[in-house]
Formats: sequence, C-alpha cells, structure tokens
Amino acid sequence: MGLKSFFSRPLAAYVASRYRRWQQQPEATQLRLLRELAATAAGTAFGQAHDLGAVRTPAHLGRQVPVRDYEGLKPWFDRTQAGEADVLWPGRPLYLAKTSGTTSGTKYIPITRASIPNHINGAKDALLHYIHATGNSRFLDGKLIFLSGSPALEQHHGIHTGRLSGIANHHVPAYLRRNQLPGYETNIIDDWEAKLERIVDETLGQPMTLISGIPPWVQMYFDRLTARTGRPIKDIFPDFNLFVYGGVNFEPYRAKLFESIGRPVDSIELFPASEGFLAFQDQPGNPGLLLLLNSGIFFEFIPAERFFEDNPPRLSIADVELDRQYAVVLTSNAGLWGYSLGDTVRFVSLAPHRVVVTGRIKHFLSAFGEHVIGEEVEQALRETMALFPEVEVVEFTVAPLVSEDAATPSRHEWLVEFARAPQDSLAFVEKLDMALRRRNTYYDDLRRGSILAPLQLTALPAGAFQRYMKSLGKLGGQNKVPRLSNDRGVAEGLK
Repeated sequence: MGLKSFFSRPLAAYVASRYRRWQQQPEATQLRLLRELAATAAGTAFGQAHDLGAVRTPAHLGRQVPVRDYEGLKPWFDRTQAGEADVLWPGRPLYLAKTSGTTSGTKYIPITRASIPNHINGAKDALLHYIHATGNSRFLDGKLIFLSGSPALEQHHGIHTGRLSGIANHHVPAYLRRNQLPGYETNIIDDWEAKLERIVDETLGQPMTLISGIPPWVQMYFDRLTARTGRPIKDIFPDFNLFVYGGVNFEPYRAKLFESIGRPVDSIELFPASEGFLAFQDQPGNPGLLLLLNSGIFFEFIPAERFFEDNPPRLSIADVELDRQYAVVLTSNAGLWGYSLGDTVRFVSLAPHRVVVTGRIKHFLSAFGEHVIGEEVEQALRETMALFPEVEVVEFTVAPLVSEDAATPSRHEWLVEFARAPQDSLAFVEKLDMALRRRNTYYDDLRRGSILAPLQLTALPAGAFQRYMKSLGKLGGQNKVPRLSNDRGVAEGLK
C-alpha cells in the first residue's frame, strides 16, 4: 500500500463524519445557507434590484426572485462577462464556464472564488466516501485518467474562460497530478478523435487504476484501445478497478461497457454541471446520489408536471416527497439566483436526501399528449434488454413520427445504434412498446385508443451517433445526445 492510499483512509473517515453532521439537519443547513447567500450579495447590482437584503426565508426568495433560465438571466450574465464587478456576486468571477445553450448559443456560467470549492470538493469527497465505504484506496497508487475538455483557457475581459472539465483540470490536487493522464499537450488537442488517439498512445502500458468520463466517450476510448491491441480492457489495464462517470444515465451503456472491460469494476456516479456540483453516489450499490446541501447551493424544486405554469410552486428541501419528478432550481455562491438548471430529479431517500437524475425538463416527448420523460424510455429499454441478453446498445434517441396518412396512426420512432441487434426484432419491439406503456399511462391510453401505433424501431449503422455529433462540432467532452425530442431534428440529422 502506497502513502496516498494509506493516508486517504483517515481523511475519508473525517470527511464522512463532517457530512453526517449536516445531513442530520438538512432544513436548518439550507436555511442558514440561503441567509448567508442573500446577505453576501445584497450590495450587488442584482441584490439591490431584487432587495436580497430582505430575504430570510425561502418564501422571501420566491417573492423577490423569479425563476429564470439562462436566457432569463442573460442581461446579468452579459454584464458579468463584459468584466463588470459586483453584478450577481461581489467582485468579478474567477472563471466563466463555457457550455452549449439551446436558444442563446454559447452560455457563459460564472464560477466565483466562493463557488470553485463546490466543483473541486464534490468530486474529491465522492472518492473519499467510496474509500470510507469500501476500504478500497489502492486506485490512488496507480494512474488516473479524466477524459475531459481542453484545459486551455481563453480570456474574456480578463476572466479565464473554458469548459468546466478543463477549468477543473487546473484544480486537480497536487498529490494526484503526478498520477494524472493524459499530459497537458494531449489534453489541449481540440479534435476529439485526434486527441483520443494520443490518449491511447499515452496510456497503453501504464498501470491505469481509475478511469473517469461520460460513458459514451469512455466507450470510444475502450473501443480504440481494443482495436489497437486486440485485447479486452481487463488485460490492457489489469489494475483498473474504479470507473467514475456522470452526465448521462449509465444504464443504457452498462452492458457494452462492462463487456469491453471483461470483468466487473466498481463505479461512482457524479452529478456535475457547469452551474455547480450537485450530488454524488455516496454508497456503492445504492443508485441514489447524495444531494450536497452544505456546498454553496440553495435548492428549490418545482413539480415537473407544473413547471410550465405561470406561477408554479417552489418547494424547499423540507417539502419534497419521494418518487415525484422535480425540476431543479438553484441559488448559489456562483451568483445564480432562482436559476432553472433544466434537469429533473426524483428523490429516492429523504434521510439523507438522495436523488436520481431522470432527464431534462425540456427533453420530453409529448407530440401527441403523452409527456414521456427520459427516465421512462431508459427504464423501458433496460427492461427489454434484460429479456434479450444478446442485445447491446451503443446509443439511442426517440422522436415523434407523424403519419401523413389520415388512415394510419402516428407513432414513436426509436433510433438505435446496436453493438449487437436483437435476433427477433419484432418481439423486441413488442416488449419495448409494452414496457413503455407500463411506465406511462398517457402513452398507454393513446395506444389503447389506436391514436398511436406501436413504436417503430430504426437500427442505425455503426458510428451514426458519433458522425452526427461530429457534424455538430460536439464530439467528445461533456456533450450528450438528447434522449427525447418533440421534433424530427435529431432523427433526420442521424439519418
């Protein structure tokens, strides 16, 4: 056992004990944080315009600060990006995290000196909780890889700007940096495919113990390794024992990824976003992610079915219930106020508060009134794949297919790239359709009434999703394919 591995265990025990203290008082922890945030920002331009000095309770926040997404807060973000100080948070941001927007193009999310520990400590504490729960710390003695965006940063009016994963790369603790791969010169390569080849060059022959990244891009890395060597990952990296991931639901990728590895390895799920590090899997085997209530973020939750109302309810941590879909709203020390994150979650535990990420509030399929969400299609696919063990899925998305013939009902089209297709595709479609009907009563009603026909399965050729993402300039990094669409844009792009 190396020194890092040895000394990590008492540190892990200490961090876990600190977490337990605030977990015992979740409501008081969040209320205290809200008051600190409002008092600190009361003198900023936003604080004065919204009378943040008067905010003492969640109800006050709801009256003073409306829920807005990036576009709604863009005039304030633009002032921050232009270098103006004391706009949303005292001073100027330490960084601007650059990410893709849906309607406003590129988004620039402020990261302040107060909020950067949220991003860095969240990932670090996830690893320490894993060590505390399992006693496994040997991964710290080997080589670690974080498949991320470029750490090269631009300047916007004197503010360092880049992808969140690249920004975080500058804050990897010194005691881990010596273990980290790939090197800086490889990491700053913009072209994902060229970068991937260099990463393979650098990591082959290294004692890799931890691999981290978004599952589809990790799968690309594994495919390149196997193509280069003709061997499974377990033989290429015999010491590999921990996979860390986030950004998408792991389940659709699990079977193929573990087949590529060739044996089980432990995994940790994270819930990171450019707007903040929200949660992590604190118990191996428990799918719930521990919500970080003491990390600079005050959380509000809007019932997903009421999100698009004119004045939907905004619930604090004291008001949430198990097994309901909520849209997440953030107020944070990054200068985000009543910010609609766009993600939806479902609570699976209230003591402590743990969630699973269920999708995007704008990524649902309701072209015919069915309001199908990401979690439902992912669960339906996972259940169906369990009945067809030969099937492996690389990637998929679902879109409406509106019939041009009045005598023929419309339907959902599932566009799937298979690593191994079902032997009986008709039976697969039947079981998949039934699995979705069991999960969504509106879809079931439309099917019973013959308003919708059974789903159509379209098998795409190998590499279709990679080519599509490359055509958008979104291959690799933190980019993700939407699971659901209300139009044919993604579907036609893939075809």
